[in-house]
Amino acid sequence: MSDETQTPETPEPEAARPEWRNFYGRRAGKTMRPSQKTYLSEDLDSLTPRGITREDNPEREIIDPASIFGNDNPIWLEVGFGGGEHLVHMCARYPQVNIIGCEPFINGVAMLLGKIREAGVTNIAVHPGDARDLMDVLPEGSIAKAFLNYPDPWPKRRHHRRRFVTQDHLVPLVRCLQQGAEFRVATDIPSYMTQALREAPKAGFELTAHSGTAWGDWISTRYEQKALREGRTPDYATFRKP
Repeated sequence: MSDETQTPETPEPEAARPEWRNFYGRRAGKTMRPSQKTYLSEDLDSLTPRGITREDNPEREIIDPASIFGNDNPIWLEVGFGGGEHLVHMCARYPQVNIIGCEPFINGVAMLLGKIREAGVTNIAVHPGDARDLMDVLPEGSIAKAFLNYPDPWPKRRHHRRRFVTQDHLVPLVRCLQQGAEFRVATDIPSYMTQALREAPKAGFELTAHSGTAWGDWISTRYEQKALREGRTPDYATFRKP
């Protein structure tokens, strides 16, 4: 989702949710190119599902996922899509599947939109915000597969509670997944994978695979390539909702 170098912390949300800790870092980075600003202004609105944010849906009413895409195809979820390489790759490879990508880092959203234009994929929706807001309003058992690729590492031990692989995030994810659904995790941070292997079973997942070999339909992302250049080893785990 974000770089392996820790990004500045985002201020805690309102006092009504004191335990709502961000599992991501910054919301915006360096100045975007004019083309990326164009993508945001012209393309994002039509790709963004309604009724997800607390502003759009303060009562947190459950939405109909089929209404997002206009069909009943299976829905997959990517939590933090970074620059969008994996998300667009999977949309192109599996046109019979709908995929929702969540990413609060607006520069990453802009990069994704450019890739969507280039690839011409239409089975995609983009929530430019916190995945927890989406999981709040998805029906139970509505997601057929989920991905967490190179998430913010929060390397300092005192920040490990901010990682996505905690009960605060994994339990809502389990609720949204169908029985038998996969949850894939890719990271180059050993302590992150250790935490995932420990916490996912507590949330209700079972581990089905863990190795240094990626999935057959994997595409290496910019964050994985950076990890390899800097001498870090990718690690992959597959969990399943029983």
